[in-house]
Amino acid sequence: MMIVVVEGISAAGKTTWCRSHGQSYLIPETLPADRKAQPLTGIATAQYWTDWNAKRWGDALQMEREKGRAICDTDPLKLHYSWCLCQIGALPKRQWELQLQTTRTALQEERLGFADAYFVKVIDYLTAKQQCEEDTSRVRDRFELHFRLQPFLVRWYELLEKALGGRVLWRLLDDGLPADATLASELRYDINVFDRFVSSLETKAT
Repeated sequence: MMIVVVEGISAAGKTTWCRSHGQSYLIPETLPADRKAQPLTGIATAQYWTDWNAKRWGDALQMEREKGRAICDTDPLKLHYSWCLCQIGALPKRQWELQLQTTRTALQEERLGFADAYFVKVIDYLTAKQQCEEDTSRVRDRFELHFRLQPFLVRWYELLEKALGGRVLWRLLDDGLPADATLASELRYDINVFDRFVSSLETKAT
């Protein structure tokens, strides 16, 4: 039993890998249809995104119950996105704090949780740009913004790796998941781990 998260910036190759190696267990990256009608800031907006993320986590739990594993194209917790945007000045700090607040409550309620393993793909600009341009099936009009987020995305998962005592792999496995992978974590809903992790985000990278 396990839930795996596949992460990386836009055009890093997450979706391609997920479809190739985990189609039967896939929880795709999805966005709500009415997202553009939402205000950019405010507690209601923070709750709106937390509820959507919780839906994806619920889908992952259901997949795990039915098939023994789930592979999530992007992290259902998704809190890293607000933090990364805040780091480059693209989101007010107050909105990050509201997103943190609603996410923490959802974790306490076990509507969101930590995955059992994280596969994080780091990619160079030219390769990502080429893959972006070659993929005509999706509109990636925020590619440049997303690439600016990569150093902070890496920092997030470096600190999460420490908080969880491992469980982050810095590549996408060529052969997919091992057939005998059973890495269920006892830390899925550990609020103390979550709080220590969030506190560590204030430290400077060395």
